[in-house]
Amino acid sequence: MQQSYQRSVCHRAYGWGNFAPVMKNLFLPACAFLSMTGYAQLKSDTDVLDQMRYDVQYLASDLLEGREAGTKGERLAVDYIAGKFSTIGLMPYGDSATYIQSFTFNADPVLGPNNTLQIGRVKLKLEDQFAVLPFSASSVARAKVKKVGYGIHAPELNYDDYKDEDVKGWVVAIAIGSPDGIHPHSKYLAYHDLRTRAEVAASQGAVGVIFYNDDKAVEDPSLRLSAKVKPCALPVLFLKGDSYHEHLITGNPFIAQTDILREQRTAYNVVGLLDKGKENVVVIGAHLDHLGWGDEGSLHRGEKAIHNGADDNASGIAVMLALAADLAEMDQANANDYLFIAFSGEEKGLYGSNHWTKHPTLPISTLNYMINLDMVGRLDTSNVIGVNGVGTSPAWAEVDRTLIGGLKPKTTTSGIGPSDHTSFYLQGIPAIHFFTGTHADYHKPSDDIEKIDFPGMLKVTRYIESLITSLNDDGKLIFTKTEEVNTENTPRFKVTLGVVPDYLYDGKGMRIDGITEGKPAAAAGLKVGDVVVKLGAIEVTDMMAYMKGLANFNKGDTAPIKVLREGKEVETTVTF
Repeated sequence: MQQSYQRSVCHRAYGWGNFAPVMKNLFLPACAFLSMTGYAQLKSDTDVLDQMRYDVQYLASDLLEGREAGTKGERLAVDYIAGKFSTIGLMPYGDSATYIQSFTFNADPVLGPNNTLQIGRVKLKLEDQFAVLPFSASSVARAKVKKVGYGIHAPELNYDDYKDEDVKGWVVAIAIGSPDGIHPHSKYLAYHDLRTRAEVAASQGAVGVIFYNDDKAVEDPSLRLSAKVKPCALPVLFLKGDSYHEHLITGNPFIAQTDILREQRTAYNVVGLLDKGKENVVVIGAHLDHLGWGDEGSLHRGEKAIHNGADDNASGIAVMLALAADLAEMDQANANDYLFIAFSGEEKGLYGSNHWTKHPTLPISTLNYMINLDMVGRLDTSNVIGVNGVGTSPAWAEVDRTLIGGLKPKTTTSGIGPSDHTSFYLQGIPAIHFFTGTHADYHKPSDDIEKIDFPGMLKVTRYIESLITSLNDDGKLIFTKTEEVNTENTPRFKVTLGVVPDYLYDGKGMRIDGITEGKPAAAAGLKVGDVVVKLGAIEVTDMMAYMKGLANFNKGDTAPIKVLREGKEVETTVTF
């Protein structure tokens, strides 16, 4: 009852009853929706189909340039959805009495205009002769260069390239190989990581690092810039080809400037409440963002092109809007209030849903259950609809008893998956995900409106409405934990720690957002909120370092692990 009272207070605080025209900008005023509530009765199937077609046509148009989070196209989508929320009659439930909840994230870095290198009297060319490594600081190094072998400091292995070298104030030149080569059985496996070697160089007093490759059996380092890679403390470059013979001579003057633009961007969730004066709240969500011109998740190979994301996930937004319009008029939907959220940043790591669950605009304790719509626009002739997360509550058994549109639910139990329901499951909320299946156009420019099955989307809409109605008598659903699949990318790893990383965490290390019972992290006593800073011999500085560390282990291995817990270091061991 307390939360219903709080929402009534919001009515008065927002100035309920004051009518004003809808402002056509990103931040709509709280009272704006009152001017356009025009749904006297449920729309016909034909009208719903027409509206969903219109929604997808706009959201998946080239005008929005793929709706990448933090871009102009995303803001156009946000403005459109906020306007639709207003028309339907949803209460603004974002920040500051608007439909909008903003959050910031680190965009993928790009090279700036000021990357230069001169060794001796020779000015080298960026890309042709040298590269700036992704973990480089943006800085300047002016010093003499000194070769230090492999740059490995491993006293426990009786090996130290710095033993007889004073590198304080020098730029160190480091070969990217190792004393026994780069392979999974190397004695120096824990020291292969170039970032670790650069940080060792910094700890020895070096002012810059330049790597080179003198071993044809060793691949050159990756040059792909990523927001998941945090900068180290000094400039780090890679000298391409075989010119290290002539340039990297101890005592040669070295002048370098590194310039990586690491922009922080703002993205927006859109949040609206259908207030029926009830104690519990059902969340219905879908992500609004896609890959823009080809974010790092793109599977497209070829010339740069707009990824319109008609199925992923303009389809989910369109179904969510249809549900909002219908539930606003359905007497059968009076058992709960309904919070509709269009999440941004899903494609970058569930950023928007992660942010909302950590900064909820109404108390998490009021949430009954969550329905997530992600890729619901390609129902095939088999009429099979994927419903993931049914193990998060016994009440989801109702999914198999719901007989609408001839849909055949194919269910999975896990509450963890690659979409926004995961963020709610981690908060102890029963959560399911509707999904019509993947296809050859997934994360490609060819995911366009011509391939959308609108009658199939209508079936999904009617199915969910029936499911919601059937749950009306169940009160607040019981939450159950589920047995999870590996939360790391299973094909790339031989082992799993059994955690869900917090992809919005911006500090040093890998913050744990969720822990799977029965997996290594749980057995080791790790907790949600712990920040992993060392795994085995690998210093975990960011997500990329964590994944590299995980790749070193096989099933049955035991390794030390160090975490920060409430600011204090905690050390234990983990068995994979």
